[in-house]
Amino acid sequence: MIFEGRFAGKTLVVTGAAQGIGRAVALRAAAEGGNVLFVDRADFVDDVASEAGVGGRGFVCDLETYEGAEAAMAEAIGHFGAIDILINNVGGAIRMRPYHRFEPQQIEAEIRRSLMPTLWCCHAVIPHLTRRGRGTIVNVSSNATRGIHRVPYSAAKGGINAITQSLAMEYASGNIRVVATAPGGTEAPTRRVPRNADGDTAEEKEWMNEVVKQVKKSSFLGRYGSIDEQVAPILFLASDEASYVTGNILHVAGGDLG
Repeated sequence: MIFEGRFAGKTLVVTGAAQGIGRAVALRAAAEGGNVLFVDRADFVDDVASEAGVGGRGFVCDLETYEGAEAAMAEAIGHFGAIDILINNVGGAIRMRPYHRFEPQQIEAEIRRSLMPTLWCCHAVIPHLTRRGRGTIVNVSSNATRGIHRVPYSAAKGGINAITQSLAMEYASGNIRVVATAPGGTEAPTRRVPRNADGDTAEEKEWMNEVVKQVKKSSFLGRYGSIDEQVAPILFLASDEASYVTGNILHVAGGDLG
């Protein structure tokens, strides 16, 4: 469902906007009147942004670095004049395996992928929001803070929850809201950029199947959610309709609170 004009006059930065939930969030925000910077390290993000028409602009950078986050915020401000809303969507488990089977460099890679982009982007945008005296940050966390075969990812998403609550408390006096959704398992189109560039072994595929079974069993509804079921609460929290909501983590996982 499109709420026409809901983001009219607003500029949104959406990270991880080339595919999956981020793509759907960014396109719908643009359809609802927002100017949207589609940010991703995949170069086809420019093609995705073109689907949004004049209100969309693509920007390629690596948000696992502070320089990338800073460049993205500067691009949005330079092109659109300001930032009203930041939606931190970058992240996602690279591998799924029992914790003792993770190699140290794999653990570090999970933290870089799913924690650091949000940490860097919040740090880069808050000075701008503070100067403007208003703004909203929506972090996309996960209900996988409890789950099997993804402890490093779970730790990263637990960090997202802590960032959300602490920033909300620290910057509320500056009229800055910080909120999060915690999606559960979500049906999505096949990724154009795979989560694990090395590919999964037969053993890893079996561990993944165990995760899928656990996620569906933990959900009261016994199923994965749809992309649209994740987009709607993210954009609600980003909108002025949620003006009295801050510091909250909204689980969107069929009843599984993680």
